[in-house]
Amino acid sequence: MIELQNLTKSYVLRNGERRYIFRDLSFHFPDGVNVGLIGRNGAGKSTLLRLIGGIDVPDSGRVVTDQRISWPVGLSGGFHRMLSGRDSVKFACRIYGAEGEDMREKVRFVQEFAELGEYFDQPISSYSSGMRTRLGFGMSMAFDFDYYLIDEVMAVGDARFKMKSRALMQERLDRSHVIMVSHGMEDISRLCNVVVLVQDGQAILYEDVREGIKAYQATGGRVPRRQDRPGRNRPLQGAAKGVRQGREGDAPAREAKRKNGANGLRGPNGKGSRKKTTETDMNSQDAE
Repeated sequence: MIELQNLTKSYVLRNGERRYIFRDLSFHFPDGVNVGLIGRNGAGKSTLLRLIGGIDVPDSGRVVTDQRISWPVGLSGGFHRMLSGRDSVKFACRIYGAEGEDMREKVRFVQEFAELGEYFDQPISSYSSGMRTRLGFGMSMAFDFDYYLIDEVMAVGDARFKMKSRALMQERLDRSHVIMVSHGMEDISRLCNVVVLVQDGQAILYEDVREGIKAYQATGGRVPRRQDRPGRNRPLQGAAKGVRQGREGDAPAREAKRKNGANGLRGPNGKGSRKKTTETDMNSQDAE
């Protein structure tokens, strides 16, 4: 059982305004199924996932459950930068009650899975972002949960490591369930039995996944086509075209800019300096 009881969550913006994500939200998640959380950006999907996982706390109300629920898979933001990877795993083991041989087994598992080599015993402050993600993913998989929480991240690392991650995730899902946030409707259709549409502070259950996806798309939700995504061919072609135009068509302007300095005329120290237009200058211009 996972149930939200009169849940209210808000954040204070920089201008001092309080923005409510949920107000008195009550909702019961179906038992024993894989759940897809879908909705437009900013609807509160990731916030709801953090509340379910205990990473964040509500203003009021509560999350009631008798299930073992993971933190968001691959979460690496909670690491203490001065702890090593090994110490971080031990710290998580103590929180979840793994001691003795159970702790040693989980440490061995994460060490082998994350493939950090000697860095496993170095401070996390020396890790790259990819190394932290691999450590976080390995730690998530080291513990047996009834529900794994996934926020877009189902596999990490390079192509080989992603295959390894997906295989391990599938192995876990053969005996557990998942609550996942994703804008990839293919993943939602493949993995989830039901979907929950998060919209306007409400959670709407669709037992038919296809109907839920249609409702999401009706709100304006759309997965970008491959060629439209940032870094894909179309933006790159546009950027290349812009570079060619700059080289060929803007040569006179660039030459004038080189002579006069990026910000105006060059001063005696060789740096660019803006030239002020004084009243005398304006009179001179009028006289001309």
